[in-house]
Amino acid sequence: MMDNKTFIIAGVIVALLIGAVAVFMASGDPDGLESTALVVQGQKELTGGTPEDAELHEETEGRFSYTPPMPDYALGEEMGPLGGLVAIVFGTILAFAVVLGIAYGVKAAGKPAK
Repeated sequence: MMDNKTFIIAGVIVALLIGAVAVFMASGDPDGLESTALVVQGQKELTGGTPEDAELHEETEGRFSYTPPMPDYALGEEMGPLGGLVAIVFGTILAFAVVLGIAYGVKAAGKPAK
């Protein structure tokens, strides 16, 4: 049977491999929430392709707005797929560190005080 440390390392490696492959297999045509927003705004038809200049624009004056550090899982147009790969690796490791920190916090909170 595999010990916990080996299992965690294997899981992180598998997650990184899946993320690396996903960068090169991802579609350039948005689906899900982003695509729905384009349809609702009238910038995309359900039966046609996405317009080249389709962008989401919101009125954020007086509202909360957020600009992600790595929009669309990339580090910029000039880096191409390599930027996406770096963003996926960084995001995977960051997510793992957050979950691991929460797990250690929950474990420590469950121990009785001495």
